Amino acid sequence: MSGVLEQPAVHGRSTYGAVVLALAPAGAAPGPEDAARAGDDAPVPISPSGGALPPRHRTDAAELFARLHAEGVLTALVTAHPELPEGPPADIVVAADPPRRDAPEQGAPDRHPPAAALLLASRRLAVEPEHIVVVSDSDRLVRAAVAHGFGLVVGLDGAGRRGRLLAAGAHLVVNGLTDLDIPVAATAGDPGWGGGCGGEGGPWNLTYTRLDPPREGMRESLCTLGNGYLAVRGAACEFRADGTHYPGTYLAGVYNRLRTEPGSPVPEHEDLVNAPNWLLLQYRVQDGSWFEPTPETVLEHHQDLDLRTGVLTRSLRFRDAAGRTTRVTTRRFVSQDQRHLAGQETVLEAEDWTGTLTVRSLVDADVRNGNAADDSPLTGRHLGEPRLEDRGHGTALVEVATSQSGVRIAVAARTRVLRSGAGERLLSLTPVRPAPGMVGHELLLRMDPGRPVRVEKVVAVVTSQDRAISTPALAATTLLGRAGGVDELLSAHVVAWQALWSAFAVATDTGGQQGLAVNLNTFHVLQSVAAAHPDLDAGVPPRGLHGEGYRGHVFWDEMFVYPMLTLRRPEWTRALLAYRYRRLPEARAAARAAGHEGAMFPWRSGSDGREETPLALFNPRTGRWIPDHSRLQRHVGLAVAHSVWQYYQATGDTRYLIEQGAELVVEIARFFSSLAVHDPEDDRYVITGVMGPDEFHDGEPGSPGSGLRNNAYTNVMTAWLLTRAVEMVERLGRDYGGPLWRRLDLREDEVARWDRVRTRLRVPFLADGVLAQFEGYEELPEFAWEDYRARYGYIGRLDLILDAEGRSTNDYRLAKQADVLMLLYLFSAEELRELLGQMGYDFPPEAVRATVAFYCDRSSHGSTLSNVVHSWVEARRDRRRSWSFLTRALNSDLVDAQGDTVREGVHLGAMAGSVDILTRCYTGLEVRDDTLWLHPAIPPELPTVSFAISYRDQPIQIELTRSALRLYLAPGHAEPVRVNVDGQVHELTAGQLRQFPLAVPDA
Repeated sequence: MSGVLEQPAVHGRSTYGAVVLALAPAGAAPGPEDAARAGDDAPVPISPSGGALPPRHRTDAAELFARLHAEGVLTALVTAHPELPEGPPADIVVAADPPRRDAPEQGAPDRHPPAAALLLASRRLAVEPEHIVVVSDSDRLVRAAVAHGFGLVVGLDGAGRRGRLLAAGAHLVVNGLTDLDIPVAATAGDPGWGGGCGGEGGPWNLTYTRLDPPREGMRESLCTLGNGYLAVRGAACEFRADGTHYPGTYLAGVYNRLRTEPGSPVPEHEDLVNAPNWLLLQYRVQDGSWFEPTPETVLEHHQDLDLRTGVLTRSLRFRDAAGRTTRVTTRRFVSQDQRHLAGQETVLEAEDWTGTLTVRSLVDADVRNGNAADDSPLTGRHLGEPRLEDRGHGTALVEVATSQSGVRIAVAARTRVLRSGAGERLLSLTPVRPAPGMVGHELLLRMDPGRPVRVEKVVAVVTSQDRAISTPALAATTLLGRAGGVDELLSAHVVAWQALWSAFAVATDTGGQQGLAVNLNTFHVLQSVAAAHPDLDAGVPPRGLHGEGYRGHVFWDEMFVYPMLTLRRPEWTRALLAYRYRRLPEARAAARAAGHEGAMFPWRSGSDGREETPLALFNPRTGRWIPDHSRLQRHVGLAVAHSVWQYYQATGDTRYLIEQGAELVVEIARFFSSLAVHDPEDDRYVITGVMGPDEFHDGEPGSPGSGLRNNAYTNVMTAWLLTRAVEMVERLGRDYGGPLWRRLDLREDEVARWDRVRTRLRVPFLADGVLAQFEGYEELPEFAWEDYRARYGYIGRLDLILDAEGRSTNDYRLAKQADVLMLLYLFSAEELRELLGQMGYDFPPEAVRATVAFYCDRSSHGSTLSNVVHSWVEARRDRRRSWSFLTRALNSDLVDAQGDTVREGVHLGAMAGSVDILTRCYTGLEVRDDTLWLHPAIPPELPTVSFAISYRDQPIQIELTRSALRLYLAPGHAEPVRVNVDGQVHELTAGQLRQFPLAVPDA
C-alpha cells in the first residue's frame, strides 16, 4: 500500500475481503466539530446537501471500486444520500442519517451513528470487521472503526488533517484515493489468506511461506491428506502432539466409547479415534539436539499443498548452533489409488558441512484424542497397550486395539535410503524404541555438501473392520511387502486424482482467492468420501477426517454434501446412505422408546446409531457446562429421506428403492406421521417438542428443552416427506410393491393417513405473510443486533454470549441459521409455493421475498452452513448479495472465519455447499419429475462456470456464461435426456451440443 504506515494495524494478519468508503459529500467537508466529540453515539458527520460523493473523490472512487471489483474484493459506500445516480459503483450502499441541526427529542436515539453505519455495512457485505478496510475522511468514523476492530483503518485527505486523523487512531493516512493500494491478500509481511496464498499453480496450490505457530492447527487441517478411508493431518513430521502441533491420523468409521470420572457432565462419550502417528521423522546434525522447526531456528520455510495431485511438500533450511546449514524437503501423500497405503519422502542436504546426520523414523502409538478444545476435560485415551515389532529390513509394525469397541489397528512402516551409491551414505540402521509406545529405526547417514540423501517411508494401515483379511497385522505387512516405492505409488496416486478432477472440477475463471477456495473445498470433500463403498461402514462427519470437532459424529451436514456427489459419483451417495440403512434397527428402537412408530434417527450418530448428542455443552466464556437439548432436532430423519429421494431422482435407481431406499422413506414417514397430532379445533395436525435447524430455540421463553410447537421447517418438510412416500408407494406398487410392502408390513390405512396429514399440517405465518419460524415466534421481542455487534464483534454464538449474561436465545427473534430459509434452499420458490398450496396456504412471490428479507436481518450466521443457505436464497432476489454470502462460504475455512475452529477439522457441509451453489444454484439445476431442470441466475461477479454431471448414467457437460447456457451430452446409445430450460422443455440427444441464449440482468 502506498503511503506511510503511521502505526501498526491492530489486525496485522487479517484478510481484506471488503473495503468500506465513508466520505463527506460536497460542501460538507468535516470541520472542527467532527473531532470535538469522541462518543460512538454521534451522528455521521455528513450533510444532506451536495452529491452522493464530493467531486474531488467521485471519479477516484469509481476507479477504485472498479479495480477492487475486478480483484474480487467487496465494496460498500456509506453516504447520507439513499437516492444515488444509476449504477452506484459499490456492491452495497448504507444510507447514513445526517447530523441533527436542531436538538433531538429527549430520549430519541441517534440513527445510524458511526459504529452502526460501519457494522451495518459489515453485516450486509457478510464480511467480519477484521477482514474489512475502512477509508474515511471523518474523524469520528475513523475512531469508531478502530474501536470496533476493523482490520485496516485509512484516513483520507491527509494533507491538511493528518494529525487529527492519526489522533483518531487511523493506521494509515493518504492524501487521496489514487494513493490507495489495498492489500487484497493481506498486510505486508504476510501475503495470503490465513497466512497462505496461491502458489505458482495459482488456484491449485495452497502455499505458506513462513512458520506461524498460532496458526499451525488451522494449517494442519487445511493441509490434511486423505482418501476417504485414511486421513492424516498436515502436521510437521518432527513433532509429537503438543500445544502447537497435532499430528492426528483418522480412519473412517473407527469409533470408541469412554467413560469419564463420576459426576462429569458428560459421563460417557464416543469419539472418532486418533490412530497411531506414522509421520514421525526426527533428525539431528552430528551430536546436536534433535531439530525442531520454529520461527527462531528456521532460515527459510515453504509449504505447498498441490490440490491437483494431493501432495504436500515442505522445504526448510536451518542453521544449527555450530553454524552448519542444512536443507530438508519432505513430500507426503495418502494414496488415492490404494486406500491402505501412504508415503513420505524426505530429502536431506548438507549445504556447507561434512559429517553425520542421525535420522529416526518412528511410529507412535502413545497418542490420545486432544484436538477439540471443548472436549479437553474429557478422557481421551482410546488405545490400549500396543504390540511393537521390528520386522527387519527397516520395517516396523504397530498393532493396537481400541479400549471399548475392540477395533484392532495395524500400522506397518518401511524406511529405506534411496540414492545412487546409497550404501556409502547409510552407515547404519538400528531398531529403536525411544519412548513407550514408539517403535522404528535410527539411521546414521554420511553427509557431504551437494550430495542429498533421500529417506523414504511407506506405510500400510489396516483395521479389523476391513473385509477379506486374516488379521490386521498380517494384512498390513503383506500389503507393505507388495507395495512399491514412493515414486511408483505416487505415480498411480496422481493418475487417480486426475480421474477425480475430471469428474468434479468446477471452472469459474474467477481466479484469486475464490478460485483457490473452490478447488480447496472440492479437494477436501473428495478426501473425506472417495473411499465410499458398500464394504466401508462409514458416514459423512461434518468435520471430515481432518480433526476431532464434534467427536467425529455424523449429523445432517451430509444433506449438503450428497448433491455434489450424487450428480457425479452417485455410487458414493448410495454407499454412504447405507450407513443410515444399517442403523435402522437402532432408529426403530429409539422411536419405540419415545412412544412413536417408525424410525427416529439421532441428531448425532457414531458407531451403532444410538443418540450421541451430549446432554451438556461447555461454554468457554464462563468455564461452565450448560444443558444441550440438540437431540430434539428430529429433522435429521427428514434430511435422510430427502437425500434418498434426490439420489433416486438423479439416477432412476429403482433397485436401490426396493433394497434400501423405500424402507428408509417408509420408516421415517411412519415416525413423522406419528409425531403429528390432530387438533379438532381447526382440523389441523400439529407437531410439538422439536427443534429446527436454527438451534437457538429449544423451547418457549422460560422453558428451555421443552421443544417448539409447529416449527415451520419441520412441518413443511414432513408434508413433503409424506407426499413423496405416497408417490413412492404408487410408483413401486405397480411393478414391485407386493413383496416389498409385505416385507415392510405396509397397510393401506397408513398410506391413507399420510395422504391426509400431508395436506393438513399447521404452518404458522406472521401478519404480513412471512413464514413464522414456529408458533409463538411473533410474540418474541426484537434483538439488539447492533448493540451486541458493537460490544462483542463476532456474535455467531449468541447462545454462549447470552448464557454468560444470564439470558437465553429463546427469548428473542434471532437465529443461528434461519431454518425457514432452509425450505427455499431445498425447494425452488415455485415448488415450495405448490407444496404450501396443497396444505391450504397461499405463499405469493411477494411473501417469498419478504420472508427472505425478514430472516436475513435476524441471523447471527453462527453456523458455516448459514452462509450457504443465504447465498442460495438471495440468488434470485439480490445476486450481488448472494455472491457476497458465497464468497464468505467459500472462504470460511480458508481464512478460519469463525475464529480458531478449523484446527478441529474443516466444515465439510459448507465446503460442499459452497461449490454446490456454483453448480446447482446459479444454473438453477434441479432433478425432479424425471426431468433435468435449469433456470440460470448467474451473478455479475461470475464470468463463467463449467462442470460435468452424471444424470441417469449419462455424462453431461454444462457451461454457463452471462449470455448463454450450453449443454453437451456425450455420444452413445442412451435415450434422450428431457431438459427444462427456463420453463421450456427440450430433448438432449447423445452427441448433441445445445446452446440456449440468456437474457440475464446484472442485479
